[in-house]
Amino acid sequence: MSDPGVSVLLPARDAEGTLSAALCSLSSQTFADWECILVDDGSRDRTATIAAEHAARDGRIRVVPGPGQGIVAALRTGLACCSASLVARMDADDLCHKRRLEAQVRAMNADPELTAVGCHPRLFPRGALSGGMRAYESWLTSLRSDADVRRDAFVECPIAHPSLMIRTATLRALDYQDRGWPEDYDLVLRMLEVGARVSVVPEVLLLWRESPQRLSRTSASCLHERFVACKAHYLARGPLRGGAEYVLWGFGDTGKELSRALLQEGKRPGMIVELHPGRVGQRIAGAPVVRPEQLQGRRGELPVVVSVAGAQARAEIRRTLALFDFVEGRDFVCAA
Repeated sequence: MSDPGVSVLLPARDAEGTLSAALCSLSSQTFADWECILVDDGSRDRTATIAAEHAARDGRIRVVPGPGQGIVAALRTGLACCSASLVARMDADDLCHKRRLEAQVRAMNADPELTAVGCHPRLFPRGALSGGMRAYESWLTSLRSDADVRRDAFVECPIAHPSLMIRTATLRALDYQDRGWPEDYDLVLRMLEVGARVSVVPEVLLLWRESPQRLSRTSASCLHERFVACKAHYLARGPLRGGAEYVLWGFGDTGKELSRALLQEGKRPGMIVELHPGRVGQRIAGAPVVRPEQLQGRRGELPVVVSVAGAQARAEIRRTLALFDFVEGRDFVCAA
């Protein structure tokens, strides 16, 4: 038999309450040429039984025992078993729209230079969503192209990882890594670091479950400060690799957190841009605090990191820097 078109990589641990619905959404796909590598990662409930029942009904589902050592080890175990040239990620508590695989395969086939593609998610149940999660969902659905993903990669993770489809050769080359921060965000930033194009199918094709038991809510690697550490690491290796100093625009809570993390990477602000009248003219950790207009005519001296919360504030700063002839991605980067 020939290899399938897509390998769906689905790790599961103690997922008896949600796994059946997730697998049913796979079996209902309009794109039928797939296999599901379901890694049962040491479940203590009925996950293995449910997985076996679905595998008996649908021969495209293959159950693989996992090492029980966490998500990265489970993903590596599953990846080794994938036989297709494309890997689609999915979690055991999410649901795929019936056209998800079809739409993503079409996007990948239409552009052979694309390395990976996500899609827009819709979080559920809606009543459980905080204001922050609703804002994150809205921001994710504002991203519609590989240019959008690259531009905003340091704001938040620009791809809902259970929506990712990636070329298997690239995923095997980069692999999943456990660096003490979210493995999904780490993977996206490493893809972009090596020049990969990562895009989005701008359709809601994934129902992304929000619950207190979700790994992003329970894992130490997903704490807020670990996300910030991940951003700082790749900022230091990428946009800030040319020197020890940078210009920090914004010294609210967001900017303070990021600057502390960047200091751990050997990067310090040589100048801080602020609007707060009590800060302008002062020094913070040795760096002069200046007004925005004092950047005019200084393009190319130091890279600028815009670290402010809120899409509207970032949009206003982008407009200001454009008036100063600063080019995003070359002269400045936004990192919330």
